[in-house]
Amino acid sequence: MSTVAALPRDEDDLVRTLNEWFRHAARDLPWRRAGFGAWGILVSEVMLQQTPVVRVIPRLAEWLERWPTPADLAATPQSEAIRAWAGLGYPRRALRLHACAVAIAERHDGIVPRDVDELLALPGIGDYTARAVAAFAYGDRHPVVDTNVRRVLARCIDGQGEPAPPNARRDLAAMDAVLPHGREEARVFNAAAMELGAVVCTARSPRCDVCPVADMCAWRAAGHPAYLGAKRAVQKKYEGSDRQVRGTLLRELGAVHRPLSAEELEPLWPDAAQRDRALAGLLADGLAVTTDEGYTLPQ
Repeated sequence: MSTVAALPRDEDDLVRTLNEWFRHAARDLPWRRAGFGAWGILVSEVMLQQTPVVRVIPRLAEWLERWPTPADLAATPQSEAIRAWAGLGYPRRALRLHACAVAIAERHDGIVPRDVDELLALPGIGDYTARAVAAFAYGDRHPVVDTNVRRVLARCIDGQGEPAPPNARRDLAAMDAVLPHGREEARVFNAAAMELGAVVCTARSPRCDVCPVADMCAWRAAGHPAYLGAKRAVQKKYEGSDRQVRGTLLRELGAVHRPLSAEELEPLWPDAAQRDRALAGLLADGLAVTTDEGYTLPQ
């Protein structure tokens, strides 16, 4: 007889209902399809960290066609990874993914590791990505917690409109407490909770009228207390920002295959102080390097 305690009935019903909903209502996304390998899932998770799904799907396909294995990317200069990342935003992710591919090629014979601790030891891989790869690529039972999952747990289980500030230990324990013990159902529930938070239990306009687990939601039962859905961090305007200058300089460095002098960069942005600040940021982040001839992408 198993020594693992059964879930309380309400949580057991929550898992069953949400998994059933996910199996017939989930979006058809490439990384959810049968046969989509661990490398593809790792790349997709890195791309999705700060980029919408609709933008990631075509770029992921291009990336995996060009570099179908970690070894393929590891054998390519960093500059090519940065060029291929153009338009996805936050290009430091390209450098981290390249470093990750090198580590996989050197430490793991080109195979994405399955063990969470080994995944966490890879460059740029954190708690969420490590467990997402272990759970979704290899089917192992691990709690996988992103912003959407935190919100679903806060509302459905804790009756709170907004989750507390992120805390990896607490958040993983909260998800583990409701995660089914069977590997397949656990894998589905991880994905189902994310999907619910992404398309139904959203931050600003939750669609409680179509939620499959509305009758089990502690937040709804309590009358939706302390809902702060309209409160969001306001991102600074992109036009004229240092981010725009960085992007402009990086695109120019990526468009040519030779170093560019400081004089050649001058026409790209009229504000010299802002241009110099943006260039210094690219150098500090490893997205650009200096040579005797000028500035270029890292090789």
